[in-house]
Amino acid sequence: MSESAGAAPTDEGSPAQEIYRQFRGLITSGQLGSGERLPTVRQTANDFGVAPGTAAKAYKFLERDQLVVTRTAAGTRVSETAAVLPASVVRRIRDLTAEAEAVGSDLADVIGVLRVIWNKEVEAQ
Repeated sequence: MSESAGAAPTDEGSPAQEIYRQFRGLITSGQLGSGERLPTVRQTANDFGVAPGTAAKAYKFLERDQLVVTRTAAGTRVSETAAVLPASVVRRIRDLTAEAEAVGSDLADVIGVLRVIWNKEVEAQ
């Protein structure tokens, strides 16, 4: 999937973007499974120290990407169709993370290099 297909809005450093990224990561890594309930918007806002509207915005981004479904009585749950990365990819990401941490690499640098390599591969196709 290209970054733009699942990319959140352009406000890269916003609190809503950070909440979106964290939940997206939990879903795509399989740590939050299909049908699992997310915390309420109010609880998420409290956990992240943001206004409820900010948390609601993040949930809207997740809905837009069809990662979650919100129903009044059932709350917000991980979609049955949410794409989960294959276990082999998650394993390699964990290995990369452990190695990068062991040598003191900066997370932002590792992610930046991954994005550059990903974009070059996508362009080559």
